[in-house]
Amino acid sequence: MSTPPSTSGLPHAAISPPSPWVARFAPLVPTGGTVLDLACGSGRHLRLFQARNHPVVGLDRDLRGVADLSGTAGVELVEADLESGAPVPLLRDRRFAAIVVTNYLHRPLFPVLLDALEPGGLLLYETFALGNARFGRPASPAFLLRSGELLEVARGRLQVVAYEHGEVASPKAAVVQRLCAVKDLEAGHGLDGDPEPRPLPA
Repeated sequence: MSTPPSTSGLPHAAISPPSPWVARFAPLVPTGGTVLDLACGSGRHLRLFQARNHPVVGLDRDLRGVADLSGTAGVELVEADLESGAPVPLLRDRRFAAIVVTNYLHRPLFPVLLDALEPGGLLLYETFALGNARFGRPASPAFLLRSGELLEVARGRLQVVAYEHGEVASPKAAVVQRLCAVKDLEAGHGLDGDPEPRPLPA
């Protein structure tokens, strides 16, 4: 199951800034590689990678939040319900240099996302984790990552570059889990992140 959908239909000025986690590792994406922003919402990460001269693909069940990007060169927008159980051709037939997922969780997609990464491709994932209920929504375990869950997703398939799990204060108090991992490290491009998992600073 997913977290509640992102607010859509926002004017560009109201779009949240990119996640610092995603921005931190954006330089690791191979130059010119296509980036998929899954459950893209208002497109904050589409805009980040477009500004870095990457072709970008935004996938969401509601594209109103990225309507201003429609027809923009190098931007592909795909409307699809990721939780309908029906195959998503984009994820089945394409391979991406990076896949970005933030504030979204639908566990059946994990193996699909790993398959959709090209060799050397980067997975950037950040969403809420167990313990977040004391700060508000999402509060249901169905929407919250278990301790070490993203590491388990990566195990045997991806090389972990960096991992964090803990409380954050910004943009709001929350418990989050974050992963940066690469498919087939030998095919990577100058990776220089943190090779070992570490907790968030207190």
